[in-house]
Amino acid sequence: MTDQSQTEQSLETLQDIRRMMERSSRFISLSGLSGVSAGVCALIGAWIAHGWLRSYYMDPDSLDSTTRDPLLPRMIFLALAVLIAALATSTWFTWRKARKSQLPIWDHASKKLAINMAIPLVAGGFFVLGLLDHRGWNYVAPACLVFYGLALVNASKYTLTDIRYLGLLEIALGCINMYYPHYGLYMWTAGFGILHIIYGLIMWWKYEKV
Repeated sequence: MTDQSQTEQSLETLQDIRRMMERSSRFISLSGLSGVSAGVCALIGAWIAHGWLRSYYMDPDSLDSTTRDPLLPRMIFLALAVLIAALATSTWFTWRKARKSQLPIWDHASKKLAINMAIPLVAGGFFVLGLLDHRGWNYVAPACLVFYGLALVNASKYTLTDIRYLGLLEIALGCINMYYPHYGLYMWTAGFGILHIIYGLIMWWKYEKV
């Protein structure tokens, strides 16, 4: 056996060890199509919400609080429906990728990912509830973007590092939205819809296309 072949074998062994360590410490089954599906769900929800808002404020009867249809409960229900749909489709695409790669979808790495992502999301959820209670509706969208971005950055240590850049963009968009609160629906659409689709397509092209 020549020195060159020994060197190549050693490099292959090191690469195998590196892949094994990465699989044990990071959840790498996250599918790019999960981001695309979540973005599509967000765009559909934003389109429905835009229609509701437009008809609500264009209707003269909406100025009379005794006759108008309460908008806030409908918006909350819509947001929950979008969240459930996004989680369901994202989970399905991730499960499909994990099955094709013969990797477990729920292991030590995915548990760490879930916990580190849940902490900012739970804190953000209570913060948003506080805003709603104090009638700070204009700041719900920027708060959602900022806390979601923090969750992605926090979780990036336990999955593909590319997700960190998505998180930073979400945070930046939320901070901008703080100064333009009346554009909340558009910022929300850009952050949860367009950015998710772009990120998902990039991840699919980078890691899954082959």
